[in-house]
Amino acid sequence: MAGGESRSHANLSERELQIIDLVATGLTNQEIAQTLEISKRTVDNHISNILTKTETENRVALVRWALRWGKVCINDVNCCALPASQEQTISQSGT
Repeated sequence: MAGGESRSHANLSERELQIIDLVATGLTNQEIAQTLEISKRTVDNHISNILTKTETENRVALVRWALRWGKVCINDVNCCALPASQEQTISQSGT
């Protein structure tokens, strides 16, 4: 598993997914704790559990894993957009 990215279907809780999203935005554990109104130690524990479940070694590998498996969306990258309707496609191609 190259780059420490594995386990596409890691059994993550809603809170763990929320923390991954905040990690992906670049927040520190202390900033995540303040945002979620929990202790930094709790965030540290969540991060440790997340790294174990996803079999990633660090925050960078975790964000890469999350992007790869569609767990996060950053600046409209890796976001699932609904396909354009037939009318939109026709009007855009005719412009």
